[in-house]
Amino acid sequence: MIRFENATIKFGSLAALDQCTLEIQSREHVAILGPSGAGKSTLLKAINAEYFLDSGHFSIHDLEIAKLDNKTLIALRKSIAYIPQHLALIPNIKVFQNVSLGSVGSESFWQTLKNQVFPDSKRLQSILNILEDVGIPEKLFHRTDGLSGGQQQRVAIARAIFQHAATLLADEPVSAVDPTRAHDLLDCLTTIAHERQMTLICTLHNLEYAKKFFPRLIGMRAGKVVYDGSPNDFTEEEFHKLYNLDYHG
Repeated sequence: MIRFENATIKFGSLAALDQCTLEIQSREHVAILGPSGAGKSTLLKAINAEYFLDSGHFSIHDLEIAKLDNKTLIALRKSIAYIPQHLALIPNIKVFQNVSLGSVGSESFWQTLKNQVFPDSKRLQSILNILEDVGIPEKLFHRTDGLSGGQQQRVAIARAIFQHAATLLADEPVSAVDPTRAHDLLDCLTTIAHERQMTLICTLHNLEYAKKFFPRLIGMRAGKVVYDGSPNDFTEEEFHKLYNLDYHG
């Protein structure tokens, strides 16, 4: 379980998270909605232990993150896969090499180098199987920068799967693709997370996609959680309040 209690993260005088309280159960699928600057990406990076709280509490599986030693923190981060908006793929290497980097946190430098240059057949077959799951097996040996935006998103998903993570964080995964590809990508992402029993936390702006693919919606505004519940209870009025910057409630 992921738990925030009165969590605050500040950048100068700006509170990106402002006394945020939230619980997400293991294997739960959650979409986080809110305008730019609401704190959505900050929340994901806090879960990924990239940002640390200025005050409040944050724990995963009852482990208080601020109290963990470096070794335990590194081990915990291996269980979390994070797909940022820019994907963090290396453009001028092949698809299998990008996917293979999902295991970099569990290997030595020399193992990683060997797997990039001379991958064994078992590793390649494992990567191919994952690429089949995300719908692009034919791209195994293609250069990543020659792929479309949607295909690169699928490579990023494949890399996260190859990491064998228990939790998958996706920051605006469909912001750079057209509506048809966005629908297919979210279908792929949620199906794979369900099949592998992963916790999935995804930031989105599109209410239609959020309602269709996620059983729980969290609305954020100015670093606070202002909605937490079922898609069926999240009305157009709630959505308008969330994105209307002049609304003060």
